[in-house]
Amino acid sequence: QVQLVESGGGLVQAGGSLRLSCAASGRSASSSSMGWFRQAPGKEREFVAAIAYNGNPYYGDSVKGRFGISRGNSKNTMYLQMNSLKPEDTAVYYCAARPGDYSGDYYLSESDYDYWGQGTQVTVSS
Repeated sequence: QVQLVESGGGLVQAGGSLRLSCAASGRSASSSSMGWFRQAPGKEREFVAAIAYNGNPYYGDSVKGRFGISRGNSKNTMYLQMNSLKPEDTAVYYCAARPGDYSGDYYLSESDYDYWGQGTQVTVSS
């Protein structure tokens, strides 16, 4: 079992920045390929960014060049640095983990992940 807890969401003006954190605990928490997804009201959950066990990142087109995904040294924490925020970035942001994956691959589909956090709200005002 892996437990994921997101934090760092909030209200920010357009053009501002926020840093989300995802703390992972439990067996195999540090040996995970991880990702961030988001869901806006009335919309499907959307892929935001992913990071492989070896640190390789991948970004969705809508956030490329503005967001940065990273992991702490212990690999138990994942971050999403969000810059140049836009109102369309408003959503609940979820972190996800795929434990025991040492492949160096990253994953873009919800179905590739086994564990999810409860989500943190990000609201960007215009």
